[in-house]
Amino acid sequence: MKLDRILFFIAITSLMIACKKDPSVKDQINQQEEKQEVAEEKFDYVVEQFADLKILRYQIPGWDNLTLKEQKLVYYLTQAGLSGRDIMWDQNYRHNLTIRKALEKVHTSYEGNKSDANWKAFETYLKRVWFSNGIHHHYSNGKIKPEFSRDYFSSLLAATGTEVPKEVYEVIFNDQDDKKVNQAKGVDNVALSAVNFYGPGVTNTDVTSFYSKMKSPNAEKPLSFGLNSQLVKENGKLKERVYKSGGLYGSAIDEIIKWLEKAKGVAENEAQGDALGLLIEYYKTGNLQTWDDYNVAWTAATDGNIDYINSFIEVYNDPLGYRGSYETIVQIKDFDMSKKMSVLSENAQWFEDNSPLMDAHKKDSVVGVSYKVVAVAGEAGDASPSTPIGVNLPNANWIRAAVGSKSVSLGNIIGAYNNAGGSGRLKEFVHDDEEFELEEKYGQLGDKLHTALHEVVGHASGKLNPGVGETKETLKNYASTMEEGRADLVGLYYLMDPKLQELGLVEDWEKTGKAAYDGYIRNGLMTQLIRLNLGDDVEEAHMRNRQWVSGWAFEQGKKDNVIEKVSREGKTYFNINDYTKLREIFGRLLKETQRIKSEGDYKAAEALVEGYGVKVDQAVHAEVLERNKQFTSAPYSGFVNPVLVPKTNDADEIIGFEIFQPKTFEEQMLWYSKNYNFLPEVN
Repeated sequence: MKLDRILFFIAITSLMIACKKDPSVKDQINQQEEKQEVAEEKFDYVVEQFADLKILRYQIPGWDNLTLKEQKLVYYLTQAGLSGRDIMWDQNYRHNLTIRKALEKVHTSYEGNKSDANWKAFETYLKRVWFSNGIHHHYSNGKIKPEFSRDYFSSLLAATGTEVPKEVYEVIFNDQDDKKVNQAKGVDNVALSAVNFYGPGVTNTDVTSFYSKMKSPNAEKPLSFGLNSQLVKENGKLKERVYKSGGLYGSAIDEIIKWLEKAKGVAENEAQGDALGLLIEYYKTGNLQTWDDYNVAWTAATDGNIDYINSFIEVYNDPLGYRGSYETIVQIKDFDMSKKMSVLSENAQWFEDNSPLMDAHKKDSVVGVSYKVVAVAGEAGDASPSTPIGVNLPNANWIRAAVGSKSVSLGNIIGAYNNAGGSGRLKEFVHDDEEFELEEKYGQLGDKLHTALHEVVGHASGKLNPGVGETKETLKNYASTMEEGRADLVGLYYLMDPKLQELGLVEDWEKTGKAAYDGYIRNGLMTQLIRLNLGDDVEEAHMRNRQWVSGWAFEQGKKDNVIEKVSREGKTYFNINDYTKLREIFGRLLKETQRIKSEGDYKAAEALVEGYGVKVDQAVHAEVLERNKQFTSAPYSGFVNPVLVPKTNDADEIIGFEIFQPKTFEEQMLWYSKNYNFLPEVN
């Protein structure tokens, strides 16, 4: 499971607290911090900005400290990840690869006027499609509308000799397949979602009926049915097309396997090598038992400097939560930061024991929760260009309970976000100077802690009642947003707990908690709305959970004026009057959310999400959009990846690497299309 938002990191602050009695160590830390600041000032984080998107760069701290063998491992893993890049495009929509290749041919071969508004609109459209891995917006799920005419596009196709099938041409401009993922209530979500996980004619009923008949060999260890396949109808009968060598996406998967085998050959230790071997076997066979065996081995393999995420993992893009999107992240461990944050995983049982959950829903033993801060070395698929900033895996509840999980915070990604950002919006939307000062001093720390608590404690907490199925089966289209909201609530509840100060994570738990609460409510009820067009419902799982958590808390606190809606000079603000009572409200909602998950209470999930998380206050939304017009920074950011280039000797042996930063977004996207083009247009 991934977290899609954060502001900053805690490591240096934690170090200062832990080492404040040792002046020599403190001086060393200050010197390191100053060197890092100088390096960051010289590095140009911003590549470009267009439409509602900003493209950034990130560095790879720690690369020079790796051995050549470790650098080879990172390189092979990034190549494996990029080899499957086109899988994500095809998963997102069946016509995406055809459209991308046509747009890129026009872009690289057109010799006409490139200074007029029409060409600029075409370039912007292509860049937006690149960013979203397809023609649907990466966050809103709505189809991206071109700002050039049909006639102009036809002229470009004719001028470059580019052929596009009529159906594909029309879909660029018409309203067909207008939502990649449709989570609306009371509709056939599968039939109305353009995502390419299901063939034509497949319905919600088909999916639930098909998988209800599948039984795992061990009911206590349910297999992830549907995770790595497309469900289609052939001659009226439902059939899975499995992602594997020799199966669907086989030509790209064979390339992935080739690079994973190279990675296995330079594994840091036996446990890491064994896990890679199981991942290779899974790609070869598509066997879901092998997938579980791999996840058990991968979760237990915690030693070493290098780790990775690779395969069909997150189910956010499936309206019913079965099928995984292709995703890879290659990571270099930041030992210093990870050591300071390990205090959370070491105290995971305390957090579980002291949570407001019903006793029946608490785990007796929280096992194997590992937390690391890492530096990303490369991303692909669902993690690129738009990347998470925190990840907790594996997703299977039984593996989390029996073996544990890995939580990572992507430290260099977070750092790049913050070095490329500004504070203008904050001043516009805070209620008063006190709120602004709290955010400036404690907000980044509070957000970092919320991420850590969300990933390490939140996703690892709670248990299902005996006999209750996986949440994708019980909560269906609400499973993802309910799980993300539940993990958020765990973090929110403990952000106002003196235990954090006792553990040495903060200097002032109360002020840090207040800043975090202010930021969460401000974002959940107002500022995240800048990402939506006026009149839109909230569709994305994380946005929904932030709104239903904030909206429910606001309503529950009305009697005691816990959160006050303030109108001043025609502007709306939300001011928290009682942080202690707000924490109690978060605790009650956490208890209820866990009950819903533990019991598989679909109707309660539906009432919570539909009642508070989907519809938007149109007056507030219009106001937020108007107030936001003064700011030029785009609401969404994504990244180009550093390029690792091997240096070889006369025997063609790798003897080192150079790292290059792409000059433009266009440069990287065209390079990827040329060098990692392993799928046909139609699969």
